[in-house]
Amino acid sequence: MERKKATRMPSNHYQTTYDTAKMKADGTATEIQTLQAQLADSQPLDLDALKQEKDSTESAQRSLSESNRVVSTRKSANQTALNAINKTAKTIIELEARYKWLKEISDTANGDISGKEKIKLETYIQAAYFDRIIARANLRLLQMSNSQFELKRRDVSGKQGQSGLDLNVIDHYNGTERDAKTLSGGESFIAALSLALGLSDEIQNNAGGIRLDSMFVDEGFDSLDDTKLSQAMQALMNISQTNRLIGIISHVFGLDEKIGRRIAVTKDRTGGSRAEIILN
Repeated sequence: MERKKATRMPSNHYQTTYDTAKMKADGTATEIQTLQAQLADSQPLDLDALKQEKDSTESAQRSLSESNRVVSTRKSANQTALNAINKTAKTIIELEARYKWLKEISDTANGDISGKEKIKLETYIQAAYFDRIIARANLRLLQMSNSQFELKRRDVSGKQGQSGLDLNVIDHYNGTERDAKTLSGGESFIAALSLALGLSDEIQNNAGGIRLDSMFVDEGFDSLDDTKLSQAMQALMNISQTNRLIGIISHVFGLDEKIGRRIAVTKDRTGGSRAEIILN
């Protein structure tokens, strides 16, 4: 059997290995000395104190965890409340805006706007139609009064309530304007008759399909002088010629001569009465 030869390493290789190992050993020895010096200066551990510190730390941790849970719950509740408050605040803002314009409408309707003419909406609408009725009534009144009188709605600036429907009369003979209540009995009658005719004209003009075919005037003619009576009768006759019936109830002597077709009612001495239809 063939025998292998052993390989011989150079001597310097062993020297290098030895030097490396020695350096490591010296370093370890130095480190041991350093640690021993540190241990010599340190105090012995108090296990009971460390355990108490550990327990205290754990207790503090549990307390903080509980506080965190409470804060988190409170935060969630507060957030829910905040959302509800924001929603309510938005609703309040919308309602306040709605209230503001509703209040403006209410103030307008009730005539409570500061610095403006204090007249209710109801009266304002009535006055608007009243002006149109007056305009039509004046056509009749000027004819019945021989162009002397003309009606005018009274200015109500600064007043409040149902005012605004009061009448003044303009006297074109002397250029004055006064309360319509100052008219004499006969003048008041033709003014009232003119308003009634103006109302009739306005209704027929604006209410589609409505036509006033008949009108009855009960008394009042006895307050007119001959001139105004003649003018009033002429106005009524002009109306009757437009296929409308004008009925007059009166005891004025001589008025029957101006009416072609009439019903004459005569009281008998026996206490009764009789009616007679007269066609001229």
